[in-house]
Amino acid sequence: MTTTRRSILQATAGLAGLSALPGVALAQSREETLRYVTGANINTLDLTVYGSTREAFGLSMVVYDRLARFGRKQVNGHWTFDASTIIPELAQSYTVSPDGKTITFKLRPDATFQNGDKVTVEDVKWSLDRCVAAKSLAPPQFFLGSMTKTDQFVIVDEHTIAVHLPDPDRLGLADLCVPYAQIINSKLVKPHCTADDPWGLDWTKTNTAASGAYIVDKWTPGESVILHRNEHWKGGLGGKLPYFKRIIIQTVPEAATRANLIEKGDADLCIDLAASDISTVAKSAKSKVVSTPQSNGFTHISMNCKMAPFDNVKVRQAVAAALPYQDMFKAALFSLGKPLYGATWTTPPTGDFPQPMPFNQDLAKAKQLLTEAGFPNGFKTTFTFSTGAAGTAEPMAALLKEALGKIGIDVTVQKMPDAEFNTGEANKTLPFFTDAATAWLPATDYFFRLYFTRDQRWNFASWINSDMEKLSGAARFELNEAKYQQLGKEMIELYLANVPLITLWQPNHDAAMAKNINGYTYEFYRQADFRDLVRT
Repeated sequence: MTTTRRSILQATAGLAGLSALPGVALAQSREETLRYVTGANINTLDLTVYGSTREAFGLSMVVYDRLARFGRKQVNGHWTFDASTIIPELAQSYTVSPDGKTITFKLRPDATFQNGDKVTVEDVKWSLDRCVAAKSLAPPQFFLGSMTKTDQFVIVDEHTIAVHLPDPDRLGLADLCVPYAQIINSKLVKPHCTADDPWGLDWTKTNTAASGAYIVDKWTPGESVILHRNEHWKGGLGGKLPYFKRIIIQTVPEAATRANLIEKGDADLCIDLAASDISTVAKSAKSKVVSTPQSNGFTHISMNCKMAPFDNVKVRQAVAAALPYQDMFKAALFSLGKPLYGATWTTPPTGDFPQPMPFNQDLAKAKQLLTEAGFPNGFKTTFTFSTGAAGTAEPMAALLKEALGKIGIDVTVQKMPDAEFNTGEANKTLPFFTDAATAWLPATDYFFRLYFTRDQRWNFASWINSDMEKLSGAARFELNEAKYQQLGKEMIELYLANVPLITLWQPNHDAAMAKNINGYTYEFYRQADFRDLVRT
């Protein structure tokens, strides 16, 4: 861990200076204040605008309410989100019709926005209309839950709104829990709407119109955000308010400086430390690390199925049989995460995805498959990763190159600037590469529809298969769990037979924090939810 005394002093001074800003209640003690440091920044107060950062998603989740939210559960002693449990938030209750096509929400009668305005059913309708009609990031996500038109959101009475789906989409209700589904005080935004900006996006970029647990006191883009607790918030379990009265979020660009702030007790929480700093922080007397596998995502190696020689399924199978999975896992992640390789089954034990797959190194089999594919002497190719992923991808790529060389595949490893890599990935010009994938809604059909169907951005391997299209489409609307599991198994078997990409592992989400901070939850949007945290 390398850093400078100057950078530490600057960051510590910055945190101390934030505490003394005008408008921040000085009576609030250190005990009641959470200090959060991050290498990234919050670039907007409305996460639905194009270009918003992941950190803006996290801020929105504690500043704005949704009609409902995912519950949480403990896995191996740590809290993680539970997409199978959906609890009311701004709503007091909800029901789903027997046919699965109508979701009806009863609003909390005592809910208010942060400026004191009553939350009305008209505000809710306007907010949901905005999610499907505005030129923003929200409509594509709502499409995945079968919500595409404003007339699907119908006011029933002054406290009730119904959401009508054309078919019983398994993800309809869950899609109303994602960050984009924020409920907005339309009375504040409408005066700022124009013909060119009918949903007031320009205004909400720099202003809030929210009802959530925390209120924005001060936002300095690229530097800091200060929040204070909304004492009138009704969305907590049992009406309970969050523990912390104040949150200080500061951008600290240097990873080593962030680690030192946590280690010395000058900051309470950080979720983006360098892997090399994790073990040091975990051993500190003042700090600890909560590590949770990212259950709703995976790291993968993709092969472009529209580009020779990877359009040959036997070539893809040969690559899968040649890789030294365990060695790559150790080199890339120090074995910190959950492997998605090494299974020995011949029939999927469940229909859940992702799960460990029967990917195991067998060089003799790989060489045989390559010969059957028509490449007895191998071939040349490039293997690409982004500069931003170099810390884990570089050691993995070296082992991949060595292993594939043993079966005659001559690999040139290519490290590419992030923007160039993302463009190449989106334009489908990379033949062979590694990246990571995360799904907000961790359902098997969602994973397969998002990453293995259609000619679209997230079909990394450009694999088009009519059977997969049919299976994933059927699973989307299958409400019988046994039938859904069977469809899941069939999709997994089809995926394994074609190997468009190789799932490697689920990296850990490492949250470094002060020893006395508890309740941290790994959330599907991979940001800290301050509402769950306590100091003990």
